[in-house]
Amino acid sequence: MATAKRAARPKKANSSAEELLHYYREMLTIRRFEEKAGQLYGMGLIGGFCHLYIGQEAVVVGLEASAEEGDQRVTSYRDHGHMLACGMDPKGVMAELTGREGGYSRGKGGSMHMFSAEKNFFGGHGIVGAQVPIGAGLAFANWYQGNDRVSFAYFGDGASNQGQVYETMNMASLWKLPCIFVIENNQYAMGTSLKRASSTPELYTRGAAFGIPGEAVDGMDVLAVKAAGEKAVAHCRSGAGPYILEMKTYRYRGHSMSDPAKYRTREEVQKMKDEKDPIDHVRDMLTQGKHATPEDLKAIDKEIKKLVSEAADFASESPEPALEELYTDIYA
Repeated sequence: MATAKRAARPKKANSSAEELLHYYREMLTIRRFEEKAGQLYGMGLIGGFCHLYIGQEAVVVGLEASAEEGDQRVTSYRDHGHMLACGMDPKGVMAELTGREGGYSRGKGGSMHMFSAEKNFFGGHGIVGAQVPIGAGLAFANWYQGNDRVSFAYFGDGASNQGQVYETMNMASLWKLPCIFVIENNQYAMGTSLKRASSTPELYTRGAAFGIPGEAVDGMDVLAVKAAGEKAVAHCRSGAGPYILEMKTYRYRGHSMSDPAKYRTREEVQKMKDEKDPIDHVRDMLTQGKHATPEDLKAIDKEIKKLVSEAADFASESPEPALEELYTDIYA
């Protein structure tokens, strides 16, 4: 079957070859990791829920490029990409997915609930929208301590209709908290299109009632994401309060591994892959700019596949948690 030609995109601010290669490597690592996670789920090695990030890689990679050391991030259950983008070890992430002792939450959190204080990653949360108040809480701590740090609170287009999101926005605006609300609008929430679920399709305007500025961003373009992230970060660090970034992105897989995604056509998904894929976009920039050859990029892909394979091997070899682990990290 003939492949559609990718549409030309507007040029962004210049990025060095090293930066482009870094973005390419980071996004490809997330994709190969998620593909492997999907395989392990199909083999029965990952239990419970599993939400893959395939297609949305440019969002976290671009925003992490705009963050500084000490900035925090918190997100929902579609979280593996965020973990890898902020520098968490693929071995520890994969071991947690498979419920092993070597995982970031020692096998007790699974796909949706792992954390890393070292990387300032505060979850992975399974309750829709519940992470948004936590993001504002992190921002409040930063404001109170006067440490010039910013928190990134990620949530989806479905969660943008949750009441606690608006309670949080009101408080964040009132106290001018340094919090960036990142709406990852992948168009379908759990399975209902945005057109059928939202009376205001431009989600970045949701903060207007609270005086929170925002903008829509091409979430399939890592350079556009980075540029918008830098603007939002500068706004927050200046003491001007929170900011909203609506990332218009797309997930290629279903909502979770159990979702057949029959609410959209194969042609729609294929068109997005052909015309808007974030990794292909950077690959084209690298090859057309003569920053890398196709052979160079194949070597990177081979290296990343080896890294992901080693993570899967580590997970399979890591022991399951001891029964005593049931009684650790609890209140009573």
